[in-house]
Amino acid sequence: MAVTPTYDESSFRVLKGLEPVRERPGMYTRTDSPAHIIQEVIDNSADEALGGHAKNLHVLLHLDGSITVTDDGRGIPVGLHPDEKVPVVVLAFTRLHAGGKFDKSTGNSAYAFSGGLHGVGVAVTNALSTRVSVEVRREGKIWAIEFSGGGEHVGALAEMGACGRQSGTRVRVWPDPKYFDAPKVPPAELERLLRSKAVLLPGVKVRLDIEQADGSVQSKTWSYPTGLAGYLTEQAGNAEAVAPLYAAEKYADADHADFAAGEGAAWAIGWHVEPVASESFVNLIPTVAGGTHESGLRAGAFEAVKSFIEHRALLPRGVKLQQDDVCSRMAFVLSARILDPQFQGQVKEKLNSREAVKLVSSMIRDPFEIWLNQHVEAGKAIAELSIRQALARQKNAQKVEKRKQSGVAVLPGKLSDCESTDISENELFLVEGDSAGGSAKMARNKETQAILPLRGKVLNSWEVEAGRLFANNEIHDIAVALGVDPHGSVGTDPHAADAAPDLSNLRYGKVIIMSDADVDGAHIQTLLLTLFYRHFPALIRNGHVFIAQPPLYRIDVPASGKKRPARRLYALDEGELVAIRDRLVKEGIREDAVEVGRFKGLGEMNPDQLRETAMAAATRRVLPVVDLPAAHEPTSKLFNLLMGKGEASSRRAWMEEKGHLIEADI
Repeated sequence: MAVTPTYDESSFRVLKGLEPVRERPGMYTRTDSPAHIIQEVIDNSADEALGGHAKNLHVLLHLDGSITVTDDGRGIPVGLHPDEKVPVVVLAFTRLHAGGKFDKSTGNSAYAFSGGLHGVGVAVTNALSTRVSVEVRREGKIWAIEFSGGGEHVGALAEMGACGRQSGTRVRVWPDPKYFDAPKVPPAELERLLRSKAVLLPGVKVRLDIEQADGSVQSKTWSYPTGLAGYLTEQAGNAEAVAPLYAAEKYADADHADFAAGEGAAWAIGWHVEPVASESFVNLIPTVAGGTHESGLRAGAFEAVKSFIEHRALLPRGVKLQQDDVCSRMAFVLSARILDPQFQGQVKEKLNSREAVKLVSSMIRDPFEIWLNQHVEAGKAIAELSIRQALARQKNAQKVEKRKQSGVAVLPGKLSDCESTDISENELFLVEGDSAGGSAKMARNKETQAILPLRGKVLNSWEVEAGRLFANNEIHDIAVALGVDPHGSVGTDPHAADAAPDLSNLRYGKVIIMSDADVDGAHIQTLLLTLFYRHFPALIRNGHVFIAQPPLYRIDVPASGKKRPARRLYALDEGELVAIRDRLVKEGIREDAVEVGRFKGLGEMNPDQLRETAMAAATRRVLPVVDLPAAHEPTSKLFNLLMGKGEASSRRAWMEEKGHLIEADI
């Protein structure tokens, strides 16, 4: 007989200090190699340079796999923290939620524009290293301290001598190989990172030295006096340019109505015949997966080119210009500065801050339009390329339309269709109720987004024969709007490899289920997913079905001085609400000054709120419904258990077994 483990007070373990990082390193950093924990050290030196306090950044890759990062900045403070009574340099390397980037509301922050506010940084580097050695030159003295055992053992802070007027920080890190798939930092990745720092910090000299087995040192130095423009020219190589590069920068001043002083962007953009890779950064952090700042750049560039074309009447009759027509051949290097950037995940690969769309688009739009009007030939060349792209897109869409001519049923009267016929960009929103449908119609992009409001709950179609589906008005309207007939049937495997239904008449590339964030909304989602899984499985298999995630809470944050105007945030659920409140407290905003409102449903949102949170591609949250072949059997069994008419007793047993796992929102 198996012995049941005891579950009492002694069963609970409290992770202290840096223990959480060592227990779950993947929650805090990348674990394929030590590259990201070294980037945390490099980012600190880059932040000093961004603030104008450092002119040199040096990285040395040792033969033993350790890395030394040196800068000539101000040096990490070594005095005692007024509250913690511990040297500040010790706090920086041993506490997850300590640093010079938090106090932004009072103006006492060491870094107004830093690479995020996750509260981890070099503490994670220390936690995942066997040893970290720090030397600080500050206020005429040299100080040294060592950390070992993953930050568990802290050496004494010792004064090593005088340094005159020199200042700066040297950090040597020995990554612990047991936490990483590969024990050493890939030199090529390190080179890309350091080159990008040089690009973004004109006037700063960045050097990488790599120790060789024969005792020599291989050195590379980067410096870009012309900044982003020089870097984009280098990236373009021999690619034929359509027009000269346009490089500029613009930042908000202290009197700006919408953004804090210093927020803004620098950019270099160009159009080429062949594709050229683009890159973006936020507060010097590379955002390899892009994000909302890139969406803002494309939106601003598109509006400027569109205005230039309209003012000169260059657009042929019947042609409608879209953002992809202008931006698909645009290469760019973008460096945004944002006061409180919100990233996706700890490794900061994608920017999620919604306000970045408006920030970057507003900064580039007017200056770029002025540049186009000052460089008319360049403007016309960009316009001609964009118009050619639009004509090619419309020609391609017309070919698809010819295949859809015969046998098309009359579209439902309550469908608010979109203007475009290109299914690669068209979206159909299935919206719960007429009230939400009205808001969605006002919030949508009429060019590419269609709205079909559903009255009441759709029929449970799990056991309905395909021939009788259209007896239900809602299912009839959905099928006619999509232009696709049901192609699965009860008793057969709709996911079989040889099941290849005709989707040539499909009218929308994305079908997005948008319901309230409550129990009824979840039920409607389940009924619609049942319909698609049972009767339209090819739509799921080909990645056409999505679920919108509208927020449950609205958070109104008051203005805090000239640096930060009033703003509105959204939380998907209770967990996000708690996280946002914690972040606002760290920013110095009083908890009682923050107003929290709860949406009762989509119909309660005004169109601007609905557009921003659930419909605009740059800022919404939408989950794809993914078909996993290995999960067909358990998925079908679960659908049958939940939706089958003869499964009442099994459902009751399942609910009694699993009921304690639900987080009821009552």
